[in-house]
Amino acid sequence: MPLHLTKVAFGVTSVDQLAARWQARAASGEGFLTTRYLPKRHEEVTGAGSLYWIVKHQLVARSAILHFGEAEGGRVAIHLHPEVVLIHARPKRAHQGWRYLEHADAPIDLAGDETGVAALPPLLVGKLSGLALL
Repeated sequence: MPLHLTKVAFGVTSVDQLAARWQARAASGEGFLTTRYLPKRHEEVTGAGSLYWIVKHQLVARSAILHFGEAEGGRVAIHLHPEVVLIHARPKRAHQGWRYLEHADAPIDLAGDETGVAALPPLLVGKLSGLALL
């Protein structure tokens, strides 16, 4: 079973903003974020795991983790797929850095949902999740 990471999307106030930021970074060749240390369980995360984004104290989206690499200053780069996948929002406390998320505890994607929520604009999904209506 894959292992996932969670991280606060610092300075991001909506899912739309998160998606736009990561697509712009990927287009400029910087589709990665950096961290001080390589996760101890990085082999369980690489390839099958995702980074779940926290926006306004809710897990709202995920980006697939492609691989880990080196970055400037001896830091570690976590390379992400540029696509941001919406998930069923779930409350999650903010934290510094990243934390592990077991696959069994990970929220499911909205794309496979038959309720039609995935067809809604991400901004509306974010607002409905914030009101605990999704």
